[in-house]
Amino acid sequence: MTTHDPIPARLAALRTTPTPELKQQWRELFDSEPPPFNRRFLESRLAYRIQELVYGGLKPETIRRLERLGEELDGGDRKKSRIRADLKPIVGTRLIREWQGVEQLVTVTQDGFEWQGRPYQSLSAIARAITGTRWNGWVFFGLKNHRRTA
Repeated sequence: MTTHDPIPARLAALRTTPTPELKQQWRELFDSEPPPFNRRFLESRLAYRIQELVYGGLKPETIRRLERLGEELDGGDRKKSRIRADLKPIVGTRLIREWQGVEQLVTVTQDGFEWQGRPYQSLSAIARAITGTRWNGWVFFGLKNHRRTA
């Protein structure tokens, strides 16, 4: 006699479960309040957690390897490791902005940005150097809308 695995059906049901019920499942499975992220995030994390509890999580050697790889990327800097990787453009990306008829070129570096051969920690500092006034660098280089969308 074969045993029916209820987990695939439970995972598939997440897609049609109302959001308040997903949040309740989060509370039960993680013993914490759900984060304020979108529904797809909740679904994917709940799916992982359900499988983790039933089938087991990552092996200790896998966790150690991931931690080592992470330290190679951020040098063990805990502040850096909490920064979302997608907040900054990929290293090597060139940002171009014309200002008063002059093309300004910024290159994204591992540690920040480079403009006119000089390193900068932020795009705002570069925008201020270019314009002489305070700017949100992300807005100045067209990476972010100046108005937040709801």
